[in-house]
Amino acid sequence: MGFTDKPDSDSGGSPSDDEKKLGLDRPGVEAGAFESRAHGQLPPDPDAGLSAEERAKIDRRLLWKLDLRLIPWLCLLYLISFLDRTNIGNARLFGLEDSLNITAGQYNAALSIFFVSYSLSEPLTNVLLKRLRPSVFIPAIMLAWGLCMTFMGLVHNFEGLMATRFFLGLAEAGLFPGINYYLSCWYRREEFGIRAAIFFSAAAVSGSFGGLLAAAIQNMDNIGNKEGWAWIFILEGIATVLVGIASFWMVFDFPDEATFLSDADRQRVLRRLKADQQSSAEHEEFQMSYFWASVKDWKMWLYAVIYMGCDGPLYAFSLFLPTIISGLGYQSTRAQLLSVPPYAAAALLTVAIGYIADRTHQRGLCNIGVSVFGVVGFAMLLSAESPGVQYAGTFLAALGIYPCIANTITWASNNTEGVYKRGVTLGFVIGWGNLNGVVSSNIYRRVDRPLYRIGHGVVFSYLVLFLLGGSALQYVLLRKENAKRRAGKLDYMVAGKSEKEIEEMGDVRPDFFYTL
Repeated sequence: MGFTDKPDSDSGGSPSDDEKKLGLDRPGVEAGAFESRAHGQLPPDPDAGLSAEERAKIDRRLLWKLDLRLIPWLCLLYLISFLDRTNIGNARLFGLEDSLNITAGQYNAALSIFFVSYSLSEPLTNVLLKRLRPSVFIPAIMLAWGLCMTFMGLVHNFEGLMATRFFLGLAEAGLFPGINYYLSCWYRREEFGIRAAIFFSAAAVSGSFGGLLAAAIQNMDNIGNKEGWAWIFILEGIATVLVGIASFWMVFDFPDEATFLSDADRQRVLRRLKADQQSSAEHEEFQMSYFWASVKDWKMWLYAVIYMGCDGPLYAFSLFLPTIISGLGYQSTRAQLLSVPPYAAAALLTVAIGYIADRTHQRGLCNIGVSVFGVVGFAMLLSAESPGVQYAGTFLAALGIYPCIANTITWASNNTEGVYKRGVTLGFVIGWGNLNGVVSSNIYRRVDRPLYRIGHGVVFSYLVLFLLGGSALQYVLLRKENAKRRAGKLDYMVAGKSEKEIEEMGDVRPDFFYTL
């Protein structure tokens, strides 16, 4: 990605309210620093006079500090989130349907209702995150979905299951788009991919961990007159509530207000973002124009198609992998344990692709290459009848799906500039992808077991048409757009505009080059 760097300036002026929010009114901070930032310049340099080697050492130490304070806890939150939304697949193996006296169709309806509330809520959750602050919004929604999960273990009929699944989706909606947006406001573009990949790998870990945990919890069957499947919901719900309470102290606000940063480190973070031409370093006030800018952006819609191509298969895979494996002739506990290795392999490849894409800046090619694994895996599931070959197919399927989730979100984030525009875009992309969970919830029918040809065929089509085809199309279109900008064909768009007006154009400005 290429950008035009801008020099520092040190114009004078007295501290404003926004300047105070950024900590630029503190002793040792140059007067008028916020005014410089408002016109696209870098904030004051706390390391002025240091050598390049000394600056690099400070920068590495700062990144390490950010990683230790942000990434581990956020990974834990997403692990719990994904565990709570998919553990119903584990509960099914331990008698959920028989206990509640529900049909296979009603079970699929309970899966689907989650994605309806989840998807429709997502586009606006990042606006709420920005307005309410991460340290309040994220813990609050965790408490809400933890209670919903606990109540799922207390239901006695189909109506109760539907109600708890609906509110679970509503409460969980803000976490995944929120944290991806949140992390994009902390790191430079070339640093974001590996961290988003590590964060999302928690989903794959939760798949393997969930199987092991469910196999252990089901041994509590009949304790307190509750069946094993109910204890899965109750214990995991209580754990979520406890982690949610701790998150009031463990989740921090955006860089300009984060309490774990010193004044100098806060300025360093803001300088890094501004040098990367990120408006994430600015205090934008929400306007509907940001919403419409996102809606009118063709890139957002194509990213939604690409994300649909990996998110639909993701939910089909994670919700039904235990069922698929049990259909190969393995009993419930062994089926849970056999679901662990594919998830573990997917987690490793997810992190590896995040690292490679950050270094090469070729996120589209990474999507295209990785999706081939998924296509081959589901082709094996479709065509083979041998349990061994089908189990091998689940490995390739996991490898082809999980890395593309984090890579697609990072790709969309890299190519969308502006605090609120990026937030709305990620909400739409992720929301549309998750709405396809409704499809995923209804394609693996009992009447199709043990081969599940229809389910595998639908997922195969998603991977070929939307993930592989969509990624290839986006790559070609972005490459053409970058060629226009390098040739100066879009320079007329900034004619007569001030520096501030040009900066407010975000990713539309002619000197913003898209990550391919």
